[in-house]
Amino acid sequence: MKILIAEDDEMMLRTMEFKLKREGFDVIACANGEEAIIKIITEIPDVIITDIMMPIITGLDIVRKVKSELKLDIPIIVLSAVGLEKTVLEAFELGADDFITKPFSPNELIVRVRRLMLKV
Repeated sequence: MKILIAEDDEMMLRTMEFKLKREGFDVIACANGEEAIIKIITEIPDVIITDIMMPIITGLDIVRKVKSELKLDIPIIVLSAVGLEKTVLEAFELGADDFITKPFSPNELIVRVRRLMLKV
């Protein structure tokens, strides 16, 4: 199973990448939204994990692009330190499948990824 992570915080990106690889997943690590969109189109991951607050192309933009424009049925987990209800609701309205507020446990992330993969 291939998981794409879009996260501009390098430490957070490397931590998630390490944990997911240790659990046996193939990981595509992207440091920004632009890189993520290109990789989503070329590699078609099984699950997308994206931070909301990224420069240029945000996580919400990624959700919008994947679900509305590309019409891909890829489960998306949205991450954010911003626990604002409006942002959470917008992410779900755009088609996000799950939302995790930072900081979170890497084990929680694994459980949520596995739960979404049951739907794939």
